[in-house]
Amino acid sequence: MMKTIVATAFLSALALTGYAQTASTDEVAGVRQACFNYIDAFYKADTTLAYASVHPTLQKRGFAFDEKTNAYSKQLEMPFPALVRLAKVWNRDGKRANAQSPRVVDVFEVADKTAMAKVTAVWGIDYLHLVREDGKWMIVNVLWQSPPKSVVAVR
Repeated sequence: MMKTIVATAFLSALALTGYAQTASTDEVAGVRQACFNYIDAFYKADTTLAYASVHPTLQKRGFAFDEKTNAYSKQLEMPFPALVRLAKVWNRDGKRANAQSPRVVDVFEVADKTAMAKVTAVWGIDYLHLVREDGKWMIVNVLWQSPPKSVVAVR
């Protein structure tokens, strides 16, 4: 009897693990696509990508480094309408980003309703929080900074 219970529990866990891995692979792909859309909204000056993957309630905060003063700015804030305005013009002439510019997405965690990722782009690094709404991943929070002088990975 005990062997049957243990075997049943093991097989159930194995079956659920297989399903979770299949489902999460699709979810990770959706998170990655939202993050690439975010980068490409700026790189390609394509605001349709921002509308597709950035939530209208976005809260974006960050710090720009000024080479002249050798210091970071105070915290800068950018709501969704400002992000769309900036994406429209930021690389319109193609002088800020090109095919060789960094375009990296690292997905840290994906749950059923929330996810967290890091984007590395020509402007620096962005840490993103995403939510899943109506089957679609949307960026709701961004914390960014200009390219750092160093990064310490802690696990």
